[in-house]
Amino acid sequence: MFAVITWQVASGGPLRRLDERVDRAVTGHGPSALAEVLADLGSMPVALPVLAVAIAYALWRGLRRQALIAAVTMAVVPLLIVPLKDWIARPGPLEAATGYYPSGHTATAMVAYGGAALLLSPSVRRGWLMPAAAGALTAATGIGLVLHGYHWPLDVLASCCLCGALLVVSSTGMRRSSSRTPRR
Repeated sequence: MFAVITWQVASGGPLRRLDERVDRAVTGHGPSALAEVLADLGSMPVALPVLAVAIAYALWRGLRRQALIAAVTMAVVPLLIVPLKDWIARPGPLEAATGYYPSGHTATAMVAYGGAALLLSPSVRRGWLMPAAAGALTAATGIGLVLHGYHWPLDVLASCCLCGALLVVSSTGMRRSSSRTPRR
C-alpha cells in the first residue's frame, strides 16, 4: 500500500488528485487550537519522552534487547523519512515549500507510541489497551496535522503504512528476544 501511495503522489495520479480535493474540504475545519495540540503529539519533544520512559521501564525489568529494538526502530525513522521527503518533494497543503511526504510527525508518533506500547503491554493486565492507546494517539496526530493544514491525508496514511511495517518487524524481534530473556 505504501508503494502504491508513493507512486500516486510522485506521479500526480488520480489518488493524489482525490487526496488534494479531500484536503481542501477538511483543512481548517474544527477547532484550530485543538488541531494544533493533536498535531504536536507527533513532535519529538512530546513523543520521544514517552518512548524513553517505556525504554527505561523495560531496562529496569531486564528487557535489554526489547529496549534496544525499540530505540533502534525509532532511530530508523528519520533515516527512512528524510530521504523520502527529499525525493518526493511534495509541497505542503498551504505553502509551496516541499518535503511534506511522508509525514514525519505521524511517523514519530506511530513508532514512539507503538514502541512504548510493545514494551509496556506485557506488564498490564489488559495488554490490548496499550496498542489501542498508541493507535489512538497516532490517529489523533494525523487528524490534527490534516485539519490544521500541515499535511495532506496521503502524507499521514503513507507514514502509517511505512511505520506499521517497521513496528511489525520490531514486534517480531521483541517477541523472539523475549523468549530468550529472563524476567525479574
